[in-house]
Amino acid sequence: MSPRVLISFFFRFLTLPIILGATTLPSSAQDTDGAPITFMHGLNQPEYDQVSSETLGRDFHVYIRLPAGYHETEAKYPVVYLLDGGATFPILGGYYNYLSFAGDVPNMIVIGISYGSNTLEGGNFRSTDYTAASPERRYWGGAPKFQTFLTTELLPKMEEKYRIDTARRIIFGQSLGGQFVLYTALTKPDLFWGHIASNPALHRNLPFFLNFTPVEESSNSMLFVSLAENDEERFKVPANIWVNAWQAKSTKPWIFNTKTLEGENHFSAVTGSFRNGLKWMFSEHTNDTTP
Repeated sequence: MSPRVLISFFFRFLTLPIILGATTLPSSAQDTDGAPITFMHGLNQPEYDQVSSETLGRDFHVYIRLPAGYHETEAKYPVVYLLDGGATFPILGGYYNYLSFAGDVPNMIVIGISYGSNTLEGGNFRSTDYTAASPERRYWGGAPKFQTFLTTELLPKMEEKYRIDTARRIIFGQSLGGQFVLYTALTKPDLFWGHIASNPALHRNLPFFLNFTPVEESSNSMLFVSLAENDEERFKVPANIWVNAWQAKSTKPWIFNTKTLEGENHFSAVTGSFRNGLKWMFSEHTNDTTP
């Protein structure tokens, strides 16, 4: 046996527990080599739940960041659900910590919905789940089923387990996640009280969103759309067309606000979208900023 084969064999042997450990995630939210991520104190020792969806036939990895003092009170809290949680939860779950210290946002629960992978082969179906149908992509168009999963499975499970103020649900999405935020704001505006769409990617199905007539109106829900000044043209142009079209409408199914984030690009705008969206929503309801 050559030295190279021996090295490969021993490497695989030594890493076998890690590989096996990666098949399940412990509820204590530890990483696969046993080092607890609870030392990431900005995330406030997040809890973990693996949610198996009957609607979609797939599993989701859900991370829950509870506010400081959650276990010392019986209060209910606003909640923000983060799409693409595998990327957005580590960023925004920690960023929320600073926003809370600064008084920009109230005490709230942050929930990240993760696929556990960046790739389709690894189980990331964002291009299906977050999108309305498109003539350009046969695998787009799964937004109705994903919305059903949220409505009938994920939200009820989280609200049974945690003290969530169901009148203050918020959803956050970036890019295609932003498209889903617009989709659910149009099709079911009262499912969430707050909607934050960061750089919604409407480049393959803009006509659907321009021509869609909301099925119902809501006098209570809110929609915030942020646009990055330096976004790619293929994203920036259709998103601006949609925003301008809705700004011109005399009646809307939600309270609507939009902001262009100067100097930001498609991805760097995520934190600014999160902060500006939440600040605006709770400033509109100053009496509701504490649980």
